[in-house]
Amino acid sequence: MNQQLYCYWSFRSPYSYLAVRRLRDWQRDYRLNINIRLVYPIAVRIKDFFKHQPPQWLPYLLTDCSREAERLGIPLGLPRPDPIVMDMDSGEVAEEQPLIQRLNLLGMAATEAGLALEFIDEVSQLIWSGHVNDWEKGSGLARACRRAGLELDILEDCANKNRERYQLALERNQQAQLTAGHWGVPLFVYRDEPFFGQDRMDTLLWRMLQQGLLYRG
Repeated sequence: MNQQLYCYWSFRSPYSYLAVRRLRDWQRDYRLNINIRLVYPIAVRIKDFFKHQPPQWLPYLLTDCSREAERLGIPLGLPRPDPIVMDMDSGEVAEEQPLIQRLNLLGMAATEAGLALEFIDEVSQLIWSGHVNDWEKGSGLARACRRAGLELDILEDCANKNRERYQLALERNQQAQLTAGHWGVPLFVYRDEPFFGQDRMDTLLWRMLQQGLLYRG
């Protein structure tokens, strides 16, 4: 039987993006089901979060993400546009968040189709690779969906028809994330044990192998 891993994940998190390829490798190589649990970014989940951070917080985060991307051999650039509408100088986050809401609703539709991991991988590359401007426009998003084995029009239709249900599911994901033991992303939960951050993935894999995770084949 496959073992179960739960991953709480956000489209606005560069660390979440840096984790996805290893997750796909694990799902390919091990008898492991990776269950993606989408959540809203911390800018939405925790009111005024960015207003309460010291001035060194954001510059260090950008430096660390760039360094980790280089170490992992993964292209990384600031998203254009940012999935979250906010003033980076003041930390003020807009009440209306059309981009991240659309992404999360599409992601919930992809989850129901059984292709959440494939969807977040392809779409996060579109947003975070640094190769695409105006990722939310044109045909880029549709092509990313096709690479994931999905059709954007079908996902959009599901998102529109199931908006309220998907929103409730996102809220449940966020509560389950807190119950699991942390508020940040990516958060991995294996047998009720939380592992926060893509820099804990080696430790997570060690634990899963210790607990009997097997290779496929």
